Amino acid sequence: MKQIITLLLTLATSIFAGTQTAQAQDIWVDINGVRDLTADSLDILKQARPVPGSSRVDNNPVLFLVGNSTMRTGTLGNGNNGQWGWGYYANEYFDPKKITVENHALGGTSPRTFYNNFWTPVIEAVKEGDYVFLELGHNDNGPIDSIRARSSYRPNGKLEVRDDSVEVYNKVTKKREMVYTFGTYTRKFIKEVRAKGATPVLFTLTPRNAYEEDNPKRIQRKLTDFTPAILAIAKETGTPVIDLGDISATKLETYGPWKTDYHFYLDKIHSSAYGAKMNAQSAAEGILASDDPQLAQLKTFLNDKVHPKRCDQKRKQGLPVVFLCGDSTGKNEDKKPDGMWGWGSQGYTVFDSTKCVFQNQARAGRSTRTFVDEGLWEVVYNSLQPGDYVLIQFGHNDIGGIKDGKERGVIATAADTSHVYRLESTGQFKVIYSYGWYLKKMIRDAQEKGAIPILLTLTPRNEWHEGNGHTRGFVYPVKEKTSKTYIERRNETYGTWCRQVAKETGVELVDVHNITANALDKKGQKKAAAYFNHDHTHTSLKGARLNAQSVAEGLRKNNSEAAKLLKK
Repeated sequence: MKQIITLLLTLATSIFAGTQTAQAQDIWVDINGVRDLTADSLDILKQARPVPGSSRVDNNPVLFLVGNSTMRTGTLGNGNNGQWGWGYYANEYFDPKKITVENHALGGTSPRTFYNNFWTPVIEAVKEGDYVFLELGHNDNGPIDSIRARSSYRPNGKLEVRDDSVEVYNKVTKKREMVYTFGTYTRKFIKEVRAKGATPVLFTLTPRNAYEEDNPKRIQRKLTDFTPAILAIAKETGTPVIDLGDISATKLETYGPWKTDYHFYLDKIHSSAYGAKMNAQSAAEGILASDDPQLAQLKTFLNDKVHPKRCDQKRKQGLPVVFLCGDSTGKNEDKKPDGMWGWGSQGYTVFDSTKCVFQNQARAGRSTRTFVDEGLWEVVYNSLQPGDYVLIQFGHNDIGGIKDGKERGVIATAADTSHVYRLESTGQFKVIYSYGWYLKKMIRDAQEKGAIPILLTLTPRNEWHEGNGHTRGFVYPVKEKTSKTYIERRNETYGTWCRQVAKETGVELVDVHNITANALDKKGQKKAAAYFNHDHTHTSLKGARLNAQSVAEGLRKNNSEAAKLLKK
């Protein structure tokens, strides 16, 4: 720990002398309105910049990441502002038994400032067989002699690939400095990496959230001239290059504006966790697709995550798949006759297996948030094909602790909103969205793939009240005052939010909640007990079959296209 702190303090002192004065004058804002040129975090968790080479296991190679805030974003690099760099997730695509990944990127740096102030300890740790990923350029802007002192030399004001230099007075170090062109700095990195017997890999810059003026569906590729410069240097020097910008931009174009927006956070440059994960995935995919022989060995270090997981292995040719996404009311133990059952286990009782394949992807204990965050939704998303159906039903686990307890709660609204929370379990920061937002994400993801999402209201709980009208925020279908008990209805909360989301997105809504509740009201509280098991939420086999029948009844009432897939 002392070694980490000493190194970081030394770097911070040498680079950011006079930072406090500069910040007080508010002059750290660059042309993009970003303020991130500050000393890095002293965290010793995953977010901390490691001591170069400290992750090496035996004689295994190390993958060194060199970049700016798109690789390690924010002042501290710990997500406390909702932003993440793709270097945080890069290690997830490599086998740690074969290679370790070290993220040495730092927000606010340019090729010039990284080379002058951060490169020496990194290159000293590089050994034969290692790899160094270089993605720099976002901060190579502004006057060459500004207080930020980070732009490369640009003869005639243009980004230059050829070697050239000029001497200026550095206002940060208070010394004269020889400033080189972008091409010169890049060649210096490449030459020094190769001198150590390691392999340099160039990456084009991550895309920004900006569309071309004459084509609002195409992400800007020519926002800067860095891509042609990087590609030209790669060709000239024979260096492997991954066009990260194009790979990720192509994905964003298929997503559309709403989805593209949430891949960034606070601005149009820095990525959210979603954007950072996408860029890390794009980097891995670029390596896998490369035919450069210098990356042949690196490909063998990739793990299976680079290949998207699917769950449609039982797909039958010519038939759509009906996917159920939900919680334990959709999928539970589903084994013992007297145990707990989710209605998805009974999907075959209402859906015709000669017309479709019913795929139960619900998972006990999940909320909209955890179903997405744990990658369960991604598996469904990867499996979707045009004409498939996606039944989305959540709510029972979305209530509760957001940053404490089981940490699966969401912001209680249908409106798009988010907030950065610090989780008590790990102390790490995380952006949490609303119930409606997570539903809309799954809905729009499904539509993106040409599938048909259908929103289901949550199943009712076995809680009864004497009712007329409103009690405890729940609504009962009773107009006259009576002592009769009625099952609890959540129409003013989750029911309302689902209706709002369905209206906003234009998707079909099946009101399972009230269809089942009406059926149980007719049976009465005593007989209804047989439809639940263990507690007031989970259903018995009998209750699971009732909910499956409610889904079918709702589809028929809607004259849904999906009703054609039901048994007659």
